Amino acid sequence: MAFDLPALNFAHSALEDRGMSTETLELHHDKHHQAYVTALNGFVEKNADLQGMSLEDIVTATYGVAGREGIFNQAGQHWNHIHFWNALSPEGGSIPGALEKKLTADFGSVDDFKQAFKAAATGQFGSGWAWLIQRSDGSLGVTKTPNGVNPLATGEGTALLGLDVWEHSYYVDFRNRRPDYVDNFLGRLANYDFAEANLA
Repeated sequence: MAFDLPALNFAHSALEDRGMSTETLELHHDKHHQAYVTALNGFVEKNADLQGMSLEDIVTATYGVAGREGIFNQAGQHWNHIHFWNALSPEGGSIPGALEKKLTADFGSVDDFKQAFKAAATGQFGSGWAWLIQRSDGSLGVTKTPNGVNPLATGEGTALLGLDVWEHSYYVDFRNRRPDYVDNFLGRLANYDFAEANLA
């Protein structure tokens, strides 16, 4: 079973007024994400043990395994980007009640959550991701991962909301201003309804 590039839930131009250009989405979704899918399918074709496995199973089965770093990188990035497209919305930035209550309980306030998330996103050296997660005990936390790593692989918790901080995700619109990109995501692009739906 070959993996496919999922279609966006919105037009490439739908986020223009919220700080993410059509050019960024065309490059990021249509080119970068497609490259991960194509490479992953190539690995699956060559490795019989991967054939028929779900994406999640490939991610967890190859993470940290010597000689399978290439497979993990492609599978991890495919999984991460599927999450990321769902984490964006043309109506983003508004936090629904249940999630707001949970963020306030676990971080102290929504602003404290945003500060913690921004610190993770801007503090990730080089390429990687920032995540809002729900831990196994039900509490919320923020974490960061390098390259294509994600909370599914590390077992840190369930990913509720992830932000791509690889330069290709923001350089067209924000150049080297990653903090501004993070602020824009949290305030104008983040699909907090998606994050709430991921709560246990």
